[in-house]
Amino acid sequence: MRAPADDLVQPFEIEPFGVRGRLVRLGPMLDVILKRHEYPPAVATMLGQAIALAVALASALKYDGVFTLQTKGDGPIRLLVADVTTGGAVRGYAQYDAARLQQAIAGGAVAGSVPRLLGAGYLAFTVDQGEATERYQGIVALEGPTLAQCIHHYFRQSEQIATGIKVAVEQGSDGAWRGGSLMVQRLSVEERQLLAADRETIEDGWRRALMLMGSSTSAELTDPALGPEALLYRLFHEDGVRVFRRHPVRAECRCSRERIDRVLRSLPSEERATLGEADGSVTVTCEFCNQAYRFDAAAVAAIAAA
Repeated sequence: MRAPADDLVQPFEIEPFGVRGRLVRLGPMLDVILKRHEYPPAVATMLGQAIALAVALASALKYDGVFTLQTKGDGPIRLLVADVTTGGAVRGYAQYDAARLQQAIAGGAVAGSVPRLLGAGYLAFTVDQGEATERYQGIVALEGPTLAQCIHHYFRQSEQIATGIKVAVEQGSDGAWRGGSLMVQRLSVEERQLLAADRETIEDGWRRALMLMGSSTSAELTDPALGPEALLYRLFHEDGVRVFRRHPVRAECRCSRERIDRVLRSLPSEERATLGEADGSVTVTCEFCNQAYRFDAAAVAAIAAA
């Protein structure tokens, strides 16, 4: 049976030089997420990039919970959120000012431009493994022309891990959104010392891996007809690339009526009252999946009496 070429993470390694990587290919699941809110193309592109990058970063971590990539800035796109669970459930949403976005585009802002669309602000990575563990968060300023460059800045400043990353998101002629990302990282100093190759060879190999990663095109990263293994072979075959088991990802929100019920019960009565409609009911819409949950007057009264 032919392996799926969409909605997956393909881990790989360039063994002679101590370089590990992740190739992310997103198809139907990305299209589902981006079309739930009918985002303008510039917003959908930026959110799609955040999702593709979040999947790549999360797949390189060992965690049991939720990895979140978030940006917050003073530009037309105020907020981007993308999160990935250990099991591969992915969701994301964006907040934006439609009028300011239109002005920015009229002024020449191109899709994916951090300075023109996100503005000044921060990029945050969060790993939440539940109440019993301490939550990890890394924050860095939005510095760079693209989200990928901002992530480069984060790793240079915060993690001291040599990382190269590239991302592409495109809407096809059929209207469907597709995305992909490619990430390479060096092994730690201790791990590199175990390699048989000399230091100069390893350094040359790392620079070559970055160059080859950079040579990949947006079309290659998003082309459903070009399988992940075929793309990796095309880029790195001269250096001996090795692939490992793929990990599927899917569009899945974690909202539920029970969760919304708990949130409503936790609110002060005065704040809960402001959510009520004329008939006494309350409707809460999930920011991620756009699912609406309606609680009729009787249900709201029961929550208030609890």
